[in-house]
Amino acid sequence: MARYDLPKGIHRVRRAVKGGSRWHFYAWRGGPKFWTDTKRHPTDPEFFVALGKACETPRPAAYMTPQMVDDFLSSPHMPKGERTRQDYRKWALRFAEAFKDDPAALFEEPESRAEVNEWRQAWAHSPKQFDYAGTVVTRILNWAWKDAGKIRLHHCAGFSKVYEVDRSDIVWSPMHQDAVMAVAPEWVRRILVAACETGLRPGDLIRLGWQHIEETPRGRRIQVRTNKRGRRATIPVTPAMAEVLDATPRDRMLILLSERGRPLTTHRASEGLRQWRDKAGLTPAALGLDLRLQDARGTAATRLLNAGLTLAEIASHMGWSIRHAAAVIESYARVSPDESDAILVKLAQAKGRLA
Repeated sequence: MARYDLPKGIHRVRRAVKGGSRWHFYAWRGGPKFWTDTKRHPTDPEFFVALGKACETPRPAAYMTPQMVDDFLSSPHMPKGERTRQDYRKWALRFAEAFKDDPAALFEEPESRAEVNEWRQAWAHSPKQFDYAGTVVTRILNWAWKDAGKIRLHHCAGFSKVYEVDRSDIVWSPMHQDAVMAVAPEWVRRILVAACETGLRPGDLIRLGWQHIEETPRGRRIQVRTNKRGRRATIPVTPAMAEVLDATPRDRMLILLSERGRPLTTHRASEGLRQWRDKAGLTPAALGLDLRLQDARGTAATRLLNAGLTLAEIASHMGWSIRHAAAVIESYARVSPDESDAILVKLAQAKGRLA
């Protein structure tokens, strides 16, 4: 049978699906989709009926998915934190590449949800990445719909999450801290102490400077606007953190630097601690868990409770619920027998004030 050419102007897009491929047909590039088929050249008479109806639709100026993504990336609705912005840009460009031949109006169709899920399957081996892909797509389409008015609606909201993690039981115990402090160089020890005493995320730790340190009637405090949520955090300077500050030259802009005296990146700070953690024998194989720099936030929550902050203040600073903050502090008490009684008494008092 001779193969015929499609009527002039039809836009055809091939997408891989399980067991083969599927062809999507649009009345024109940027126009409405009117047919889906496993055949590259459909012969079903209904194909031509659907084409005729689709061609009756007025042709608006094409607004393609890559343009929508570019507009979102240039908008003030992008996340504020630099690390999050980088992640959003990476996933947004992947999304734009996958749907580069599709109009933004595609996502007004219910079938688009299945197509986005098919695209996400490329990261099915990594639940975290699988979820993140869906999060970014939803954020872009919400912007295009509710803020920019580029589409009338979309069907890609509320993707079910498959990545679940509860690290509330993973904290840097005194034993863990002592092991690293015994073998690590000074620049790594300073990172660990600052993380355990302030609860700041790695992205905030690496930019901590003297401009964030303020004198108070009873000592000093750290005031910093957090990188992730843009909130102002006020943290008392504990005795251990005071030692770090007192050992820092006043003419140095940043409190924490690399082994070469250069500004740190979040990756270098986290990786440096991981390397010396392993050298101290605290490997995931030895412990049965993967201690990370961000897990120092659980230790910090306990420090801040001891320093006089309320559970609500700790939860607000950490970006946690009050219940989660209390659970983390209780976890620390279980692995820190020397401090358990005092911590649990203060925690009970803090909970009592909330009742």
